[in-house]
Amino acid sequence: MTNVAVQEDVDLTDPSLIEGFPGVGLVGKIAADHLVGEFDMTHHANVYCDSLPKVAVYRDGDAELQPPVRIYADADHDLLVLQSDVPVGPEAAEQLAACLAGWYDDSSVTPIYLSGIPEEKEDAPPALYGLGVGSGVDAVSEAGIDAPDEAGLVSGPTGVLLSDAVETGRTAVGLVVESDPRFPDPEAARVLIKDGIEPLTGVDVPVDHLVERTEQIRQAKERLAKRMQDAGEESTQARPIGMYQ
Repeated sequence: MTNVAVQEDVDLTDPSLIEGFPGVGLVGKIAADHLVGEFDMTHHANVYCDSLPKVAVYRDGDAELQPPVRIYADADHDLLVLQSDVPVGPEAAEQLAACLAGWYDDSSVTPIYLSGIPEEKEDAPPALYGLGVGSGVDAVSEAGIDAPDEAGLVSGPTGVLLSDAVETGRTAVGLVVESDPRFPDPEAARVLIKDGIEPLTGVDVPVDHLVERTEQIRQAKERLAKRMQDAGEESTQARPIGMYQ
């Protein structure tokens, strides 16, 4: 069984979808979780795939169980967020790509995929790079997001979804930000939001709360970050491959 099961209808036009699979520095997940909370987004749909982990998740102070991969929506900003509370392996991501393809077309969705590239922390803000498929290339350029300064690849579930976009020619955008490979990195997630998601979507996202809660977020995400370090190919990440191999 592979499907997107709508829980609550939301009136959207040509929405952007922000993908938030766990990966290096948990940057995608932190950014996605922040958007859902900041805009009090509606739980729009659940994503079911046979190869996704068969688990149910629950929240602090909330007795309702939910599937681990969900889609949230905000009609005011014409925005969707794909939120995942579990690592997703490449096999599951392949089914997920097939599942989402038809839904993307039916809902006129433009996906924005997020990934971190391991980089030890320095005083300078993390660098952000933009990638694209189809008209996503123009979107990145028009948003003023730099292209990568070296050859590389994106792996994990985000890499599978981007690979599917390349194979099918479906418009997609990829954002890659330098991220701490050892710890949850709210600062890199902030850069993703302010320098990537904002100019691509035209949505102003307050991040003061994200910056103020940096230590709290790190503590809350520490266990998942350790799991992602051990997850290997299940962890979304970008990495350089060099000119010659």
